[in-house]
Amino acid sequence: MKLRAEEKFAFLQLAQYVAKLDGEYGLKEREVVEEYCTEMGIENVEIELTAFDLDAILNLFLSPKNQKIAMLALLVLVHIDDRYGINEHKVISKIAQTFHIDDKTLHLFSMWGKMGSALYEQALSFVEK
Repeated sequence: MKLRAEEKFAFLQLAQYVAKLDGEYGLKEREVVEEYCTEMGIENVEIELTAFDLDAILNLFLSPKNQKIAMLALLVLVHIDDRYGINEHKVISKIAQTFHIDDKTLHLFSMWGKMGSALYEQALSFVEK
């Protein structure tokens, strides 16, 4: 809810793009994206990514705070399926460069994303029992 309206829709596109980088937009990734849409108060509309322009989307995130919010959320998403592949790694690195997030901070964010995805999975199992 901290993102501006324009950033929310940009984040949705970015999340779907990142989730599809490994060639599969799986159930876990879809659930996380749906959860993000609920948190942002927007409808989860499947976006056609053939004309996706990563640089243009990233330029919509104006404040360092909102850039960090987006990065943290993306890192939960890339870790949710336990497959942080080379394509995801390259794009996350590019996003970090664009957002001026140094390697040490990116590593910390990635560890947080790994823990966040594990906690998300655990919470789901608690709710389903």
